[in-house]
Amino acid sequence: MENAWVFFFMIGLPCIAVAVGVLGQEWFKHQNKKLDIHSKETAEKAAQYAAQTEHLEQRMRVLERIVTDKGYDVATQIDDLKQTLQSKELN
Repeated sequence: MENAWVFFFMIGLPCIAVAVGVLGQEWFKHQNKKLDIHSKETAEKAAQYAAQTEHLEQRMRVLERIVTDKGYDVATQIDDLKQTLQSKELN
């Protein structure tokens, strides 16, 4: 009986500790990869939102200019804006 405990503490316990350590390392590597992928996806979404915001800001500036400029015909400027946007979408 005493030999079984000696065997367990000398051989079994270190083997279990090594196995847990290896599995722990692999788990941490996996979690790190998941975080890297998530951060890249988040960065891509942020860039898309920034581009969309810039586009909306440009449109707002044009609309503000159209509304505040009294010397221009509003309908003509709206048509010009539509043509400009259509040509940008085609390119």
